[in-house]
Amino acid sequence: MCTAKDPTTNFECRAPGPFEVSVKSRGTAAIVEWMCLHGHTVWKGCSQPTLKDGMLVGDFVLASSILLSGNNFAKMSLLFRFMNMGMVERPSFFRIQHSYCVDSIKDFWNQKRAKLITTQLHPQGPVGILGDARMDSPGFCAQYCTYTAMDSKNIICMINIDKRETQRHSVIMEKEGFVRTVNTLGEELHVTEMCTDAHTQISALFSKGDLKDSGIHHSLDIWHGSKNLGKKVLTAGQQKRCSIIQMWNKDICNHFWYCCKTSHHYEDLFDMWTGLVHHVTGEHAWALGACHHGPLLESREKEWIQQGSVAHQSLTDIILNARWLKNVYTYLRFRSTADLESFKNHILILMNWL
Repeated sequence: MCTAKDPTTNFECRAPGPFEVSVKSRGTAAIVEWMCLHGHTVWKGCSQPTLKDGMLVGDFVLASSILLSGNNFAKMSLLFRFMNMGMVERPSFFRIQHSYCVDSIKDFWNQKRAKLITTQLHPQGPVGILGDARMDSPGFCAQYCTYTAMDSKNIICMINIDKRETQRHSVIMEKEGFVRTVNTLGEELHVTEMCTDAHTQISALFSKGDLKDSGIHHSLDIWHGSKNLGKKVLTAGQQKRCSIIQMWNKDICNHFWYCCKTSHHYEDLFDMWTGLVHHVTGEHAWALGACHHGPLLESREKEWIQQGSVAHQSLTDIILNARWLKNVYTYLRFRSTADLESFKNHILILMNWL
C-alpha cells in the first residue's frame, strides 16, 4: 500500500500495487523510484551512497581518480559514453577538482618535496640541477610557463609564470622562471651547477648578469649543442660547391660528442675540436698536434674535402667560429637533460588529449 499522505486531508493514499518503477541516471549512479497510481513516491533508492552535501560517492571518486591518474576528462567521458555507462558531469568534475583535489595535491607535493630535500639532497652537500621550461599549449599561446628543475632522479622544483607577471612579454618568461628557480633552490640547497638548453638570456645571466659571481657553473645540454651544430653544418652544405660537407655532418657531430666526453680541460677540448679542420682534408698529423684515432681503412665511403676549397673554408668558419669557441666550455662536463625532456614529453602527451 502507498503510505503517502494527502497534504490537505492528511489521509494516507492506500493505493495498492503494482507500482510503476522508473530508473533514472544521475552521474555515475542509478536512481530507482516506485510510484503509485496517484503519482506518490512509495520508495526511492540510489545505487551508491551520498556524501553530506548530497554529492554521489561514485562521482567524487571518479572525478578525483581521473585527475590523480593523469587522464583527461574528455577522453574518459567518451569512453563511458561508448560503454553506455553513467559519467560525472563536466561542471561537477571541475568543481570537485578545484574544491577538493588541487589543494590536496599541492600539500602532498610540498610534503614530498620537503622530505626529499631535507633527507636526501641536503646531506649530500653540493648538487647539480637540470632545468628547462615548458609553455602551455605549444603552437597556440604562451600565457603560462612552467620551469621545472630536477636532480639526477627527482623533480625538486616547479615554478609557474604568468605572462602578466612579465608585462605580457612571453620571450622573457623562461628567464624569469629560471631566476625564481635558482633563488628558491639557493635557499634550500648548495647548488654548484645548473644544466639548461642553449637559451641566450639564461647564458647572459652567467656571463654578465646577476649570476656571474654566484659560484654556480652553467652547463649546456650536449644533445642540444650537437643538434645546433648539425643545423649549421647542414646549412653550410646547402651552399654552392659545398655539398660534400653534408657527407661529414654525422661524423662532425659524433666528434663533438667525443671531444666533450673525453676532455677534462678546455685546452684538451680545444685541441681535439680544432684538429677536425685537418682531419677532413686527410691530414692526420700537423705542426701542433695529431688525430687521436688509429689507422684508417683504405676503403672509405667519404671523400676528403680539398684543403683551401670553398667547402673547406665554409666548414672551417664553423669549427673556428669565435663565439662557438668562447662558449664551448659549457659542454665540457658532458651534461644532458634527457631525463627532464622525458618528463616534459609525458606532460605533452597528456596535453594532446585535451
